[in-house]
Amino acid sequence: MAALAWLLIPLFAVVGAAIWGSWASRNKTIGDVAELAGYARFRDAMERAHTTTPDSARPEREPATTAAPVTTSP
Repeated sequence: MAALAWLLIPLFAVVGAAIWGSWASRNKTIGDVAELAGYARFRDAMERAHTTTPDSARPEREPATTAAPVTTSP
């Protein structure tokens, strides 16, 4: 019975290697089209988000005031 256990270990290793090998060599081109289309949509969204607005549409900002006036000693 012990000899059978020692023979099953390599058998399971071969079966596991065959499963992993078939999974690693699968055809991956099917998902690439969808991923590339998603990346193109992402780039378009980023370009739209970073478009510059005209100066007239930007709100004017007031300069920040300091708590105490800055003085220089002579």
